[in-house]
Amino acid sequence: MRFTLIKDLRQDATMKPILAGLLLFIFLFLLSDIFVKYSNFGIFPHALKLTLFGDEEQFLDPLSQSSFLEFWHVEIFFMMMILLTLNAVFIRLTPPDTSQIIVINLVMISAILSLISLPLSFFLSDSFIELYVVCFFTWHLFALYMALYSFWNLYYEKSI
Repeated sequence: MRFTLIKDLRQDATMKPILAGLLLFIFLFLLSDIFVKYSNFGIFPHALKLTLFGDEEQFLDPLSQSSFLEFWHVEIFFMMMILLTLNAVFIRLTPPDTSQIIVINLVMISAILSLISLPLSFFLSDSFIELYVVCFFTWHLFALYMALYSFWNLYYEKSI
């Protein structure tokens, strides 16, 4: 994360394309994460309930506890890596103001709430599924905004 140590990106010409590539990969990961979860796990309440709890009438088995915990473990890791890297780039490439703090807090809180609400819905009550869906879309939308805004500032902000 060398870009966090450089005060002026104009001093190192190789950092702009590296940051642009990183932001592009983060953007593509966020988009593909939505589509992969849509097709494999579900991102809407009805599909999530079918995946987690199954349906006897449709002969769908519920997700096993070990499979769920493995999925959740991978989610924690990837969300942590994406959000910490994206936040470091966003803080570096955007002017420090109240909106920056609000966006960072919103994305982090909604990501953590989505991680917490998913096992709560699996182990306690399916009423937490709606909270998961709202938080899932919230953190993805704000993370996509952060990636695009950082990319824009990388090339069009004069102070960088």
